[in-house]
Amino acid sequence: MPKISVMKPTHIEHIGIAVKSLDESIPYYENVLGLKCYALEDVADQRVKTAFFMVGQTKIELLESTDPEGPIGKFLEKKGEGIHHIAFAVENLPEMLDQATTNGVQLIDKQPRRGAEGLNIAFLHPKSTFGVLTEFCTHPE
Repeated sequence: MPKISVMKPTHIEHIGIAVKSLDESIPYYENVLGLKCYALEDVADQRVKTAFFMVGQTKIELLESTDPEGPIGKFLEKKGEGIHHIAFAVENLPEMLDQATTNGVQLIDKQPRRGAEGLNIAFLHPKSTFGVLTEFCTHPE
C-alpha cells in the first residue's frame, strides 16, 4: 500500500486503561504511583465512567464500564483489565481522518464525536493499526 500523505500527531494525549472498578483502581494510581486523580466523568453515550491522572504532559484515563454491552464492558469480558487504547492529540481531526482513509486505515468513527473532557475524538480500527486501538483527539474550536 503506497503512503500518500503523512499523519503527524502533536503528542500522546492519553493512554486509556480499562478497569473493572474505578473505586478499586484509583488508590493504586494515587497511593502507589503518587498521582492525583484530577477529574471523574460519566460519559453516558460511551457507557463509561472515567478517571484522569497527569504524568508529565500525558494523561492516564481509567475507563470503567457502566454497561456490560458497551465497548469497555465487552473489552473487559474478552480481554480483562489492561491497556485499551492510545490517544494522539492532533490539530485537524477531520483532515487526520481523511489522511488515515487515504492511507488505507479502517475507521471506527468516520466523523469526530464528543468524548471525555469535552474533546472531539475519533477511533481507528485496530485491524488497521497492528492491533492497537488508536484514538485521535482535539480540542473543539
